[in-house]
Amino acid sequence: MSNVNIKPLADRVLVEPAAAEEKTASGLYIPDTAKEKPQKGTVVAVGGGKKDEPLTVKVGDTVLYGKYAGTELSVEGKDFLIMREADIFAIL
Repeated sequence: MSNVNIKPLADRVLVEPAAAEEKTASGLYIPDTAKEKPQKGTVVAVGGGKKDEPLTVKVGDTVLYGKYAGTELSVEGKDFLIMREADIFAIL
């Protein structure tokens, strides 16, 4: 897990995406142009939630989210996504 000095506001969550698959189940290597965006990641930081809606995810949870969910940002050479909790489909 990363140590980042970003504190999301309200119901937002900072997620570190999982690495893209390097090879298929049969052992074939996937070129960079054919790799799909990961839809799984680890929660790095969470906001305080809304007034009557506390957050259900916590730091360290592995989550599934939509393919185009969140906003990409790069901090100290690492890529992150910041998204609303509603964009998260499930906790693994």
